[in-house]
Amino acid sequence: MRRRSIIGTSLAVVTAMSLAACGGGDGGGEDSKTVRVTLVNHVWTENIRKALPEFEKQSGLTVDVTQLGEDQLSDQYNVKLNAGSDDLDVMMYRPLQEGKLFAKNKYLADLSERVKSDSAFEIGDFQAGPMQATTYEDNIVGLPIITEQEVLYYRKDLLTKSGFTAPPKTLDELKAQAAKIEADNPGVAGFVARTGKAAAVTQFSSFLFSFGGDFVDSSGKATVNTEQAKQAYAYYGGLLRDHGPENISTDMSWSEAMAIFTQGKAAFYTEANSLYKNATDPTKSKVVDSVGFAAFPAGPAGSKPYNIPSWALGVNDSSENKDNAWKFIQWAAGKEQALAQQTAGVPGARASVWANPAGTASYPKDLAEANTVSTANGVGHDRPLVVKVAQAREIVGQPIVDAITGKDAASSADTANAAFQKFLDDEAK
Repeated sequence: MRRRSIIGTSLAVVTAMSLAACGGGDGGGEDSKTVRVTLVNHVWTENIRKALPEFEKQSGLTVDVTQLGEDQLSDQYNVKLNAGSDDLDVMMYRPLQEGKLFAKNKYLADLSERVKSDSAFEIGDFQAGPMQATTYEDNIVGLPIITEQEVLYYRKDLLTKSGFTAPPKTLDELKAQAAKIEADNPGVAGFVARTGKAAAVTQFSSFLFSFGGDFVDSSGKATVNTEQAKQAYAYYGGLLRDHGPENISTDMSWSEAMAIFTQGKAAFYTEANSLYKNATDPTKSKVVDSVGFAAFPAGPAGSKPYNIPSWALGVNDSSENKDNAWKFIQWAAGKEQALAQQTAGVPGARASVWANPAGTASYPKDLAEANTVSTANGVGHDRPLVVKVAQAREIVGQPIVDAITGKDAASSADTANAAFQKFLDDEAK
């Protein structure tokens, strides 16, 4: 935490000095030439900061950047937004974590008219899934800038050894191939994935969607005990129970599951594509030469992995500098910067960057192909879209743990659904 504080403070000091040298620093009002932008520590942020002189030259604006770690960023938003502070203009935020809270409390300005009246911005270029997560009650309150999709990691060598010529295209094939490879390779699990009650929810979501389920229905009612949801819980838990690592624990997050895969101890692994370099980096992985990537296998409802925005840009509704805040977003979320970020390895939300060969050149070919499927068919959330996200994940994640440990997944889903509905009712009060 000390390091995060130093980063945030040093940037603020450097920026303040540059403003003083320019005779600026007032920071307020619609005519202000200073745009105050709050960003999180991320590769995307580092890339944007390098390109800022270009934007400042083109726009005649000065950008005052505050860069913070995730926890520090959340703390600052909690204090300033609750107080109605106007000293934030542009905000980098997590649509699926705090997006609904921010929108419900009217912390985020409605950008709908700005977006729709700007033909050059090409709002239609943004993928539908990520845009769903930055839209609240039909109003566009943010623009997605970084995305993640769930894909299948697999061992090409083990598939070949067991006589398979291609990775599984369906969840039935995944189960069959996992069983065969496990039988042919003692000590190697057929499948690994997250098992922690809350941690697993996001990756389980793609199974839920592909079975035809979701966390809630169109009316906002809990649906984690529908037949489709029960089948998804049983499948995910059963696959890990029957073909997962020996003595499997029920508290694994991505780092533990990834370690099992990259150390050569599992044939298949479903996970976010954003983590792929852990499997292709020779200093971290023993399967660099044999790892492959494929689209998420189809269930009864097809292949429906999540396609989510992990981060987005919004405008503080209390800002008195909204026009210039929008100019920054036009540039930072525009096609040119989106392509620059994509070529640097930061997956974007615009369809054009995935269609452009330059946008996928830095990715393994099979991963780029898998990503194309995910972005076309993906669902725009990977957890319940609620205000108290952490609490909701604990509730809907319990049947995952119960299914892994061999308990009655259907009964657990019924219990979870009742608890989740109560949670939703309480949150709506």
